[in-house]
Amino acid sequence: MEEIVTQLEMTAVGQLNPAPLVDGVALRAVEPPADIRALHVRIGTPYQWPSATRTADEWARWLAEPGRRYRLIEYRGEVAGAADFEPQQGNDVEITTFGLLPEFVGKGLGGYALTLVVADAWTLPGTRRVWLHTSTLDHPNALPNYLRRGFRSFSRPA
Repeated sequence: MEEIVTQLEMTAVGQLNPAPLVDGVALRAVEPPADIRALHVRIGTPYQWPSATRTADEWARWLAEPGRRYRLIEYRGEVAGAADFEPQQGNDVEITTFGLLPEFVGKGLGGYALTLVVADAWTLPGTRRVWLHTSTLDHPNALPNYLRRGFRSFSRPA
């Protein structure tokens, strides 16, 4: 199966369509966590994320990005996933990672966790657009979740 990448965006904070609150789901801001590589491997391996197979040098470059903001997605005090986002030129913010650990997938946490991440990305001063990409290799619920939260496709290669 050929991978199809879809790029999605929100151009106003009011476009965020929050998912219902899930008790126990929270975001925790962290400096680049020591276990970020292990989290990416556990989250991304089933979906062939490039970050799951980065070399040590590639990880060093990733972690050296000064503007990237790291968040742990927690459920009842346990790490359930990871997210990060980074400001870019033109007051855009790219969500560069969003995912749940396999044992938390399918438990109804993703919509609310995404709501928290997107709302957090919008708090960066001057943000005019929040965007991300997903692909057909991601979890089958990824694209529908992004669309339900208010993201709209702005580019999809043929």
